[in-house]
Amino acid sequence: MNTTINIANNSIPVGTYDGFDISKSPEANLKGDTSSALKFITCGSVDDGKSTLIGRLLVDSKAVLQDHLAGVQRQGETDLALLTDGLSAEREQGITIDVAYRYFSTESRKFIIGDAPGHEQYTRNMVTAASSADAAVVLVDATKLDWQNPKLELLVQTRRHSLLANLLRVPSIVFAVNKLDAVADSTLAYQNISAALNKFGASAELAASAIVPISALKGWNVVARCGDGLAPHASGWCAYNGPSLLQILEQLPSTPADVGVPFAFPVQWVEKFSSSSDTSQGRRIFWGRVATGSVAVGQQISILPSGQSATVAQVLNNIRKPDVVQAGHSAGIVLDREVDVSRGDWLLDADSNFLPTRELQTTIAWMDDEPLVAGRVYWALHGHRWVKAKVKRIVHKLNVNTLAEEDVSQLEPNAIGHVELSLQEPVAALPFSQSRVMGSLILVDTASHKTSGAALVR
Repeated sequence: MNTTINIANNSIPVGTYDGFDISKSPEANLKGDTSSALKFITCGSVDDGKSTLIGRLLVDSKAVLQDHLAGVQRQGETDLALLTDGLSAEREQGITIDVAYRYFSTESRKFIIGDAPGHEQYTRNMVTAASSADAAVVLVDATKLDWQNPKLELLVQTRRHSLLANLLRVPSIVFAVNKLDAVADSTLAYQNISAALNKFGASAELAASAIVPISALKGWNVVARCGDGLAPHASGWCAYNGPSLLQILEQLPSTPADVGVPFAFPVQWVEKFSSSSDTSQGRRIFWGRVATGSVAVGQQISILPSGQSATVAQVLNNIRKPDVVQAGHSAGIVLDREVDVSRGDWLLDADSNFLPTRELQTTIAWMDDEPLVAGRVYWALHGHRWVKAKVKRIVHKLNVNTLAEEDVSQLEPNAIGHVELSLQEPVAALPFSQSRVMGSLILVDTASHKTSGAALVR
């Protein structure tokens, strides 16, 4: 789903970039869904300007009321970061701790923004936000890098957040080179940093949608494109002729539903009607959100873990009207006969190739303070179903600096690694590359009940 926008070459005429025409509507540029709201996160290293960027987007798109704007004035200056950093600890320390969601819209599109923390100890919060995002804007602070060096090295947290966004199957990743107003030669800095990002992307098999220069503090190339007369000019800055960050975001596709995969449905709630005159004819209604495929009347389904089979007698949409419901939407399903189904069970297409298994090869982003070691047992949540999971073997750890796979005996906090899990009961899992819902599990400590890791089925 990634659409490459090659904007590193500043000599390309204004308006077109590998077929990406900023003068056209989003629908004219991309085949993906651009009609729905785009949910994106900002991530990257500490103090790269993530909260400031979101504040700039909100202010310049006129999504902030005057009284709210007046409340973030500090010594006559507007502190844009305070528009998202709402916790008292965040304001006291000047950092982002928890994910803050903000909403705004333009004439072309609606947006939901998640401001993810940059500190390594809060990586778990970033993973939570990225797991449901359509796009990720990874900020790169030019002032922290040796921008005069053509072979400069990126920051570790920039690499980690980019890898996590890619592992979590975020469809579009945009690199925003920030704080170019604070360097002596913005053009050279942008070229060298772009080269480093392209090299990193190639080695990590990460296809970035765009690399765009910005100054979140000054508002350069964030909402208004340089050269339009709406953004401030700086010496050498407007050698860049590409689209602004907001123009790029307006044309990115939303995450498509997994409709090409056979039907799978995690039961979240069981509703029992006592009246036989009700639309359910007295049978129970199984509510939840369709994970993959679609469900219609007459469809043959099997039930996990019981293995029983049944036929779909009725399908209700979110407003209790009979309908065919596709992946990503809520549904109420009535079966043709009474069978033992409870919260946590799965309804699966009877003709599908779902093969429940107890052995899983996973990529784990470890978020607990205690390291992950072989032999430990955790609760694993797949859909709404809890099963015990034992760490069978740690195959390797991914070195975020060299991208090499290293043999280790444990995974330290915030590490990413290949881990074999052995489950107490089988689950119907698919590779995460095929389905976000079917291919993801959460590991929870059995004693403290803390979320310990995010597991993606390989």
